[in-house]
Amino acid sequence: MYVNNQAVTSSKCLQLICNPYFCTKSLRDMKFEKIHNKGQARLFESQYLEVLTKTHPLVIWGLYIPIIAYLLYRSYNLLSFNIGTISLVFLIGMISWTFFEYVLHRFLFHFIGESPRARRIIYVLHGNHHEYPRDKERLFMPPVPSLIIASIFFSMQYALLGNYVFMFFPGFILGYLMYGTMHFAIHAWNPPYKWMKPLWRNHHLHHYKNEEMGFGVSTTLWDRVFGTMFDLQKEKEDKEKVKELMF
Repeated sequence: MYVNNQAVTSSKCLQLICNPYFCTKSLRDMKFEKIHNKGQARLFESQYLEVLTKTHPLVIWGLYIPIIAYLLYRSYNLLSFNIGTISLVFLIGMISWTFFEYVLHRFLFHFIGESPRARRIIYVLHGNHHEYPRDKERLFMPPVPSLIIASIFFSMQYALLGNYVFMFFPGFILGYLMYGTMHFAIHAWNPPYKWMKPLWRNHHLHHYKNEEMGFGVSTTLWDRVFGTMFDLQKEKEDKEKVKELMF
């Protein structure tokens, strides 16, 4: 790896990455000297903090499914909303997640930070995934920060929606769970159905072709709406490159 046009060793590189004031053009633009097909980034010097940055998809599903079930139960049995209203608001919540996912990925995860600290934060949030796309343990937000962020979003949505949040938030969270699972599937397997192939290719091209396109993971809808969808008819499929991004 190169910093200010000087080569640095792997150990020195690790020290730089763990330094909150670390700054290189490669991290800023998410263009790395090499995409690693093995291993994972070291995000913190502390092994205890490092453990907290990892999780398994089933852990997050197990964490949120009871919450989703309780909120829907509360909507129907305690707040007396009918099934039609609950279903409609729940669906709106899921669709809202897909838009939020697109905005988050495009404008936060790929934000070009001017300060070293900002670049460090972006690397921890998303840059490490571009450098180590085969890291299975960092596709979902880990449990502790996930619950904190979810609580903040619930509070904000409650302030806007009142009791409708008990139907909206479960849909929003299920959208997140499906997003994370789809992300895992895209990196792990070939598309199970032909009609899903554009979604797979859109994300793979985002990794190895152009990180300024193809921001949708659970759907290509918003890429098509905002003009960031790859023209898949003009893109030659590179099966070897795809294999490099799969678990």
